[in-house]
Amino acid sequence: MKEPVYDTYYQEYEYFGNPYPGLVSFFEHFKKGHVLDLGCGQGRDALCLGRMGYTVTGVDISGVGIEQMNRAAREDNLEVTGIVEDIYTFPVETKHDIVLLDSMLHFYKEDLEKEKALVRRLASELKVGGVLSVFTIEGKKREDVLKSTFDETGASWSVLADEYTDYPEFGARYHIYILEKSADI
Repeated sequence: MKEPVYDTYYQEYEYFGNPYPGLVSFFEHFKKGHVLDLGCGQGRDALCLGRMGYTVTGVDISGVGIEQMNRAAREDNLEVTGIVEDIYTFPVETKHDIVLLDSMLHFYKEDLEKEKALVRRLASELKVGGVLSVFTIEGKKREDVLKSTFDETGASWSVLADEYTDYPEFGARYHIYILEKSADI
């Protein structure tokens, strides 16, 4: 099996820096629960959420990133556990109150259908009352695809956040789109 490219990037600890200020602000004031962080990498968000009192399961294909996150979680005595798996097949269980996708959806032409299918699958597996939290780089076309994909899920959603946050480490703005599943239609 080919080594994941991020195994190389993660030789630099904290490769992606700190969580977005908008992510921190939202989750500081949100009800605590169990977060499934898909594509967690080195645990930038998972560790932050663990420090806020959330229980977090992080999933990523990078064994290097997961090992770093698990080590940091043990050192800080956090309820954060990392698992090396493919986010496209990892199931959402009823214990998961929040599913987080941070910088995982780009909707580039070659990945468009795969990523839309991921959103539809996550939406179908998420329990009623569960929250799907998506952070994507700002861009009207990307945001329109994301919103239209939610419209196709066959579920009813309440929008908890539809705003932007800066990402100082990379000089970019990210769209925060956080929805709570109200019911299956």
